[in-house]
Amino acid sequence: MFVIELSYKATLPEIDTSMAAHVKFLKKYYDAGNFLVSGRKIPRDGGIIVAVAKSREDIEAIIREDPFHKRGLADFRIIQFRASQRADDISSRIDG
Repeated sequence: MFVIELSYKATLPEIDTSMAAHVKFLKKYYDAGNFLVSGRKIPRDGGIIVAVAKSREDIEAIIREDPFHKRGLADFRIIQFRASQRADDISSRIDG
């Protein structure tokens, strides 16, 4: 399991110009089963994606497809971890 932290290197207007393409990228990997949850950091200086993949190399390849990466708009930090526990009501906690 992976936490991907994006840190913006560009202004918010530049980020917003590429947001539709970024959301399309996110949808592709939600549909593929790789992305579990994502969203903006507060304050809005980047974002977080929680993902699953077979390897770190697979995550790195996915990140290279992100328009924010391709256009040099954000730095990406990958944190790999083994999920050993989870809340039984995780869906309601995320939605709440």
